Amino acid sequence: MHDDLRRGALHALIAATAFSVMGVCIKFAARSAPNEVVVFIRCLVSLAILLPWLLRKGGVGIRTARLGGHLWRAGFGILAMYTFFYAIAHLPLAEAILLTYSTPLWIPFIAWAWIGERPAAVAFPAALLGLVGIALIVKPGLHPIDTTAGLVGTASGILAGCAMVSIRRISDTEPPARIVFYFALLGTAIASVPLLWAWTVPAPTTLAWLLGAGLLATVGQIHLTRAYGCAPAALISPFTYAAVIISAGLGWLFWDERIDAWSALGALLVAATCVLVSIRGQVARTAG
Repeated sequence: MHDDLRRGALHALIAATAFSVMGVCIKFAARSAPNEVVVFIRCLVSLAILLPWLLRKGGVGIRTARLGGHLWRAGFGILAMYTFFYAIAHLPLAEAILLTYSTPLWIPFIAWAWIGERPAAVAFPAALLGLVGIALIVKPGLHPIDTTAGLVGTASGILAGCAMVSIRRISDTEPPARIVFYFALLGTAIASVPLLWAWTVPAPTTLAWLLGAGLLATVGQIHLTRAYGCAPAALISPFTYAAVIISAGLGWLFWDERIDAWSALGALLVAATCVLVSIRGQVARTAG
């Protein structure tokens, strides 16, 4: 078990690093490329990387009777990506990452409303503390943070939670490889629609940033999947928040971004409550 946890922690830290550097690529690309183009190229790169592997697995048994479920997963995933990338472009990198990583706060309530899974009692006080933390980060009505971007970043965490619950709805019949395949395919198709009115040809430097973002996002997803395969989610989830620390360092290095004391306190509250919800959720599933 200790060896598995060490490997899982290593994979989680690699994933956190990949996602943080991906955020740097997105932030640079967003200076000259519309959000619609950023999302599409990120999806297209992931599809190009994953498709050969998926096809080598024999098409991962792509026949499915749950196409509607895959559409829900892809739709929520793409909306989460739009809002996340918008937040990255308009907020300090660490705060944008942290707001998206608030997903565990929302999942119990989304699952309750959508699939009838009543949340554990700890989810209610944790959500209240998490909301206080988010308020300290977003600081509605105060400066210098862009409040709209903060709210959009918060929405990215909620939408990512919807995407996770949509996966749970279809995971009883759909293997992980098939879910990955349909998200890559349908997500790219959905992201291509706004290009009808928003397409611009990226400059070579911008395109390089976007290609790097797609590659790093794929690497991060692969290592995160491996991390959760090595040890229980409750043990792995604390390591994923290393992305916030790494992003803070990168934001300071590239843009001299500094997190004030209130935002730092908010980040600690959000991270702590998310880890608490993950741990209690894991305990409840084990007991059940």
